[in-house]
Amino acid sequence: MTSATPVVIYPPDEQGGRRVRVAGQILGRAYSVNDVARMLQEVGLHDWDEMDVVRSALIEWRGGGPDRWGPD
Repeated sequence: MTSATPVVIYPPDEQGGRRVRVAGQILGRAYSVNDVARMLQEVGLHDWDEMDVVRSALIEWRGGGPDRWGPD
């Protein structure tokens, strides 16, 4: 099933990193909400900060929300 949201944050891996996908393209691995904000700034959302990342309905969090970064 394809996500209807343009940003998908995947579940944490064994090192606590989460893959970040924007518009179908993997941007990289984030280790914090700050990392996600930085990645989104690099693709054109220049005024986004950590609170935008946490609150936005444009982001689908898989395997836990913005407060989950470590492995189980």
